[in-house]
Amino acid sequence: MADIAALAASLEGIELSTDRALLRQKSRDFYWYSPILKAQLDGKSAELYARPKNEAEVLRILTACRAARVPVTVRGGGTGNYGQCVPLEGGVVLDMTAMAAPLEIVDGVVEVEAGAKMIDLDLWARERGWELKLWPSTKRTATIGGFVAGGGAGVGGISHGTLRERGNLLGARVATMQDPPVILDVEGDEAAPVNRTYGTTGVLTRVRVPLTPAQDWRDIAITFPEFTAASRFALALSFADGIAKKMCGVFDSQLPPFFRAIADLVPADHALVLVMVAPAARRALADLAREHGGTLVAEQSTVEAERDPEKTPFYEYCWNHTTLQVLKRDRGVSYLQCRFPFENTLEALEAVRIPFREEVWMHTECVRFGGRITMSALPVIRWKSAERLAEIMAAFEAAGIGIANPHVLTIEEGSGYRRVPGDQLGFKRRTDPLGLLNPGKMRDFTMQDDAA
Repeated sequence: MADIAALAASLEGIELSTDRALLRQKSRDFYWYSPILKAQLDGKSAELYARPKNEAEVLRILTACRAARVPVTVRGGGTGNYGQCVPLEGGVVLDMTAMAAPLEIVDGVVEVEAGAKMIDLDLWARERGWELKLWPSTKRTATIGGFVAGGGAGVGGISHGTLRERGNLLGARVATMQDPPVILDVEGDEAAPVNRTYGTTGVLTRVRVPLTPAQDWRDIAITFPEFTAASRFALALSFADGIAKKMCGVFDSQLPPFFRAIADLVPADHALVLVMVAPAARRALADLAREHGGTLVAEQSTVEAERDPEKTPFYEYCWNHTTLQVLKRDRGVSYLQCRFPFENTLEALEAVRIPFREEVWMHTECVRFGGRITMSALPVIRWKSAERLAEIMAAFEAAGIGIANPHVLTIEEGSGYRRVPGDQLGFKRRTDPLGLLNPGKMRDFTMQDDAA
């Protein structure tokens, strides 16, 4: 058992706490979306909370924890869904939100401290004519470091792919658990081992990501008499190179009633498509929607909506916010993460949507993977049992649909098609030879005999 009191005493001057309520709060994310993870993770908690304000304090904490063999679990906004910031072995939970400063923009690349909220970073960049290429549906609460460490997909994926695409993460500064801990500066492909590795390979202190010129995006809602027509429209929009777009989500008729601000605009038994397009694309979008039998029913400024706490930007109905919107009123559901094949996408979609329609409420997002357009799905699942979930996943895979299982704890088991290329395991053996960073989340890591 580590002497937490002695550890805390050695870190005088750093913001610390052993308050149990705070520790419970800061040792959680949204893992409870999964009944399987909920059963495994409820009650897990750190023993000491630490909130460093600069890299020097991060290194002091890691040095003390390494000496005492105390594990460290990093957290940002705590908006992930896989238990990334849940300490499996107690120890220290390292809250990075005090390190939140955007530092500079050079040639369209922003360097920013890892604890910056993505909404704050995006608004700061907009004042300078830029915006983020990618953000999660949790943009208003998520941190940029958390997005790199555990997310990597979301709004912008229809045009820019996911964070795993080369060029979407340009570099990072990362604190290690070597002897002694140091700050590494990694660039290009060398940064891949910190991308979607849950803080197991180092503590992100800064990241460098490319920006794109700012647009006054328009949120537009379009209804369709049935889901297949909505999906055909969505793919047509994805391939329409002349229409500048940031997002396109498609929802079967069971889901719009859970979207509070726009539910009354969607006729019963109709499918819904939510898009973000540039102002110059509105007429072309309307023509394309009409061609596919769609009706535009709502429009708003994305930026104005996200700045107003009383409003909902449409991206907060998309990606995994769809699941949250349903869970607010119905706790008997969960979700999946899937990617449909690049060829015959709609055929594969219908092959699973129709037979499972009563318990799988289909929701897809148009996205690019490796330069190719397809649909990524986050369907809402009526929860019955882990065994039934396994049957559904097997049926999806039999139809050629990839699964990134969100009901498991480790990077290797949960990444699936979202796995980032690179030697994450080798990098962890270099940066964390004792396995003290978020232990239990990298399945293939074992401490080498000479590490102790």
